Amino acid sequence: MNDPGRRIGPLLATFMVANNMIGSGFFLLPAKLSGMGSLTLLSWILATVIAAVLGLTFARLARDYPNLESPADYVTPALGRDAGFLASTLYWLSSWIGNNAIAVAAFGYLVLLLPAGFNEWQLAGQIALLWAMFALNLLGPKPIARFQSMCLVFGLLPVLMVLGGGWMQFDAATFESAWNTTGASWNTAEPAPVSDVRMMFGALAPIFWAFIGLETTTMVAAVVRHPERNVAIATLGGIALAGVVYIVSSVLIMGIEPADSLFASSAPFAEVAGTVFGPWAALMIAGAAALKATGTLGGWMLVTGESGARAAQRGFLPSVFGLYNRNGAAWAGLFIIVLAMTAVTFLTSAETIGQQFSKIIEMAVLLVSVVYAAAGLSLLVGTPLRRPTVGDRVLGIGALTACALLIFTSDPEYIVGALVIAVAIWILFRVAEMRRR
Repeated sequence: MNDPGRRIGPLLATFMVANNMIGSGFFLLPAKLSGMGSLTLLSWILATVIAAVLGLTFARLARDYPNLESPADYVTPALGRDAGFLASTLYWLSSWIGNNAIAVAAFGYLVLLLPAGFNEWQLAGQIALLWAMFALNLLGPKPIARFQSMCLVFGLLPVLMVLGGGWMQFDAATFESAWNTTGASWNTAEPAPVSDVRMMFGALAPIFWAFIGLETTTMVAAVVRHPERNVAIATLGGIALAGVVYIVSSVLIMGIEPADSLFASSAPFAEVAGTVFGPWAALMIAGAAALKATGTLGGWMLVTGESGARAAQRGFLPSVFGLYNRNGAAWAGLFIIVLAMTAVTFLTSAETIGQQFSKIIEMAVLLVSVVYAAAGLSLLVGTPLRRPTVGDRVLGIGALTACALLIFTSDPEYIVGALVIAVAIWILFRVAEMRRR
């Protein structure tokens, strides 16, 4: 992807970062979080701070590695080739696993616009969206960036209308009564009340799903003009935009719709719109949410294809993942990835969209947290040619602390699963390396 004419500027790159974050988490997480309570507002604020620390970490690394295109580019110089392999491969895995969650969210809202009975086609609808975005990606990165920008604008305009007009329906009593809902009879996940502090940290990992994508321009720097400058601009700008939208919407939603209603919903934002403006608004929001999530899916397809291609170029994945078509799309790798995502769709199927969504995001957040931790450790350790400054050490420690919070507040079952995946692929890598010698 060396043609400067096909590269994207800072504005499109910023939209790409914002679009990749403000997606499935924004539209589906209210249903999951209502099972914990409106105190998850504190979790959103903490997650925004964590995202800012990690974003600053990537922006700092981008100054030292202006041609950074893969996690291996900043991990290997400081931590070695094995660490570079793990960071690159785990990021690639987390990106295409997470794509399934985005497809779940998109179809969860799209089904509201379809005739009754289409909810039975949940898996087929998700798979159709995956393959449609694969086809769009074959046109190259610039059409995808433009499609994302269009989805961001038209997908969020109705949402912003609800966020603005919804304050007339906001009820402080509703928000306060749902502060901690873990003792509610409809919540089977946590039968007894727990402390607010425990709940705040317990919601942190699933909430952070909404911030995955903060490193987007870092991972696709090859398609960005002047990456040494624009990567930092897009990263921090996208995080700021997403954080404001998340915090404002979390307060609003929990103050309009009762927690038990949100908990049972597969399209919580549409329900809030219906409460505020009437049934027509619910349908409009459903369409906007489906469009927005579809744009996010298209963008993450680009990131997945690019990260796989970079890994192949560094010998971490088979060379087929590094094949490009004339439009600059990593077509062969994306084809294999979409086949794998189709399989994941069946493996993670559940009775409700919310349950399927939760299964996928837990694993994706854990895998990408390891990659973020590698960024922090790389900044902290430095290299013989780049000695870390005091600021680098502070930022590196902050990034490691942030990742530790994300990892150790996750479900132990998923922590074990992520560890098994990491160890298994590392063993395969060592065997392949020995055969090359």
